[in-house]
Amino acid sequence: MKGWTASDIPDQTGRTAVVTGANSGLGFVTARELARRGARVVLGCRSERRGAEAAERIRAQAPGARVEVEPLDLADLASVRAFAAEHKGDRLDLLINNAGVMALPHRRTADGFEMQFGVNHLGHFALTGLLLPKLLEAGPGARVITVSSFMHMLGTVDPRDLNMERGYRRWVAYARSKSANLLFTHELAHRLRTGGVRLVAAAAHPGYAATNLMSAAPKMEGHRANERFMAIGNRYFAQSPEQGTLPVLYAATGPDVRQDDFFGPPLQGLWRGSPVRSARAKWTLSDTAGRGLWAASERLTGVRYEALASRG
Repeated sequence: MKGWTASDIPDQTGRTAVVTGANSGLGFVTARELARRGARVVLGCRSERRGAEAAERIRAQAPGARVEVEPLDLADLASVRAFAAEHKGDRLDLLINNAGVMALPHRRTADGFEMQFGVNHLGHFALTGLLLPKLLEAGPGARVITVSSFMHMLGTVDPRDLNMERGYRRWVAYARSKSANLLFTHELAHRLRTGGVRLVAAAAHPGYAATNLMSAAPKMEGHRANERFMAIGNRYFAQSPEQGTLPVLYAATGPDVRQDDFFGPPLQGLWRGSPVRSARAKWTLSDTAGRGLWAASERLTGVRYEALASRG
């Protein structure tokens, strides 16, 4: 995959992709490049207005692009279920679990979960499970790609305190949610492999990419100095969203992607460069932790992967 770029994405004509958080940043670029290669892309966005604006930008930048916008709030399981029900009859080849929040002040989802764990992990766990029957029907080539972060290395999942009731630390909460993304991918890949299913579960991280994710929390709190600091980092140290999206696009379309792969920039740069298989914390490869998080996620969301269980 040395020197792999978006121009290397194979033809996606006839395929359908769902990209969460597609109205800006990595999600926007991911949706645009898949649409540019012929895929029909559904933009799952919390704001329908921003989603519609993103769809127009994609059509302007990629003439002929087939993009649709559907409301999807990963902080509300009712919204996740409504989105899945809306696409019950659709073909689905790619699910890109991209949307996320980072280092927010303490907040709770509509269902009472700590916001970062609820959005980054539980919302996507529920969405994947609800859309799984369509992914299984798509046959060979179907993939579930979940976007994690190199910052997952700063915190493992604590099964005794998934919602950080014992004391909230925003960066620890973020790291744990990103470790949860990788544990989810690890356990899903194991279940797919055991069931003899060709659907591939893999993950990716963008390194340090210049998106609005970094400034969301300072803006929410009105911390102008922190917001300016994040803007300086984006300008002088981060790579572009186009470059940061390459590991996600490779995981979604690359020719040699295997179960439980994790792609990102090269280790020596960590946050910059073309996609390679990335280093990951050893706890994200724990079968015991993966099973435990899966059981807890089923209990908390009420979503069970019955289509996969019936095949196993």
